[in-house]
Amino acid sequence: MELQERIQLISEIGKHLGSDDANWLAAKERASRENPWFIPEFIDHAVTQICQQFLQAAALAAWAKQYGLPAATPSPKTVGLVTAGNIPLVGFHDLLCIFISGHKALIKPSSKDSILLKYIVNKMAELDARVNDLIQFQEQLKNCDAYIATGGNNTSRYFSYYFGKYPHIIRKNRTSVAVLDGTESAEELEALGKDIMMYFGMGCRNITQVYVPKEYDFIPLLKTLESYLHYTEHHSYKHNYDYHLTLLIMNNKYYMNNGVVVMQEHESPFSPVSHLHYQYYDDAATLLAKLKKHQDIQCVVGHGALPFGSAQEPSLTDYADGVDTMAFLAGL
Repeated sequence: MELQERIQLISEIGKHLGSDDANWLAAKERASRENPWFIPEFIDHAVTQICQQFLQAAALAAWAKQYGLPAATPSPKTVGLVTAGNIPLVGFHDLLCIFISGHKALIKPSSKDSILLKYIVNKMAELDARVNDLIQFQEQLKNCDAYIATGGNNTSRYFSYYFGKYPHIIRKNRTSVAVLDGTESAEELEALGKDIMMYFGMGCRNITQVYVPKEYDFIPLLKTLESYLHYTEHHSYKHNYDYHLTLLIMNNKYYMNNGVVVMQEHESPFSPVSHLHYQYYDDAATLLAKLKKHQDIQCVVGHGALPFGSAQEPSLTDYADGVDTMAFLAGL
């Protein structure tokens, strides 16, 4: 399958994912039922973002041209792909990179997010049977030429042990932060709310810590986040909220609370579900320079960084962990 055929096929998939096809709607409903964290709102947001940012033919062609991809890959490799399952279709971008680069993908999907990815691949094969030879699912990834694996800090050590002798990209835990200066408009705080709360805060691009100047007024942000009070109707989210709030109370820790999010001063950028950490800073420019080099930070939102509301809308070239996946694949 030549490059232009691959681009055409994947753009057709984009049209299908944006449709009300009964089989697609049923797949989304099943994915939500089997993983309670994947509420319909989150699945729809992930799919819309993928369709708009990843699956436009012109954008795909420009992306491929940027890496000088040939019309036909001379010696395609088999790339083992281990996907995460923290948010819907989080592994799709890696699969897209492998497919567009002309290599073969052997996928071990997360048990938490296999339905949607398998549906998409099956639909691709339905439109072009050659996909059956290019993308396959397996529980064990053996005899691959290269590997891309995403997991937590503990599983990354496992991946390094098994895949380290092959060309690889191995990803660990990451998260995102925001730098506020107190001049944010109501619209910007509302957009920041989406960066914080989308996917219940479980994605690597979710804001889990905010940096603020001393004497910062937290009230406008807390009031803005009250629009997500309906999250407390979700059993698992409410359980996390109650559990971590109880720990703070029992340990006599200072916190701020609006009924759906608990804010606590903490140096770690990683915060539990339903919690938002904050830290104070003295100089924004110095802080931004430091954060952009931080190995645990995926992206930074704020004035002088990514616009508020854009954290969950990555483009084709917003690679996880800052590692250029397409360059890696093009160089195999």
